[in-house]
Amino acid sequence: MRSTRVWKQLLGVEHTVIEQVDLEGEGVEAVLVAKVRPTRSRRSRCSRCGRRCSGYDQGRGSRRWRTLDLGSTRAYLEAGAPRVRCREHGVVVAEVPWARPDAWFTRAFEDSCAWLAAHAAASTVAELLQVTWRTVTSIVSRVVADAMGSRDLLDGLRRIGIDELAHRKGQRYITAV
Repeated sequence: MRSTRVWKQLLGVEHTVIEQVDLEGEGVEAVLVAKVRPTRSRRSRCSRCGRRCSGYDQGRGSRRWRTLDLGSTRAYLEAGAPRVRCREHGVVVAEVPWARPDAWFTRAFEDSCAWLAAHAAASTVAELLQVTWRTVTSIVSRVVADAMGSRDLLDGLRRIGIDELAHRKGQRYITAV
């Protein structure tokens, strides 16, 4: 029981049942693979809207998502990828609580990658996380799109105007309050 809690914390997952943890390979090539599944309350949901849906089929078997490395060891989450039939979006892969739709990386990995990309060059982030710089840019795009969809940037805006003092000096500024 306690080891499950430790693995959840180390792997950065919530609403997830960890069934088994294995170390595949040896030496430097070893990777940690955690076989997981969503909790009952998070199963059979549309990956686009999050609504509970009826099952369609088992998809193409199991899938792996890269998560944050544990020291020098790469780590992956492995789970089945069943498909569901959503009234609005049709047949889609079911939502998993540890990853965004159409991602091959966990939320923890993508959030860390986006934070690093805000503070360092994409090539540096790519080398640090052992991915390509194109992967870094696609991860950042996915994280930003997810964040933008969850909040309104104009919420609380009271007034937009031009700063007259700056306008007199030959400069133009827009002031948002």
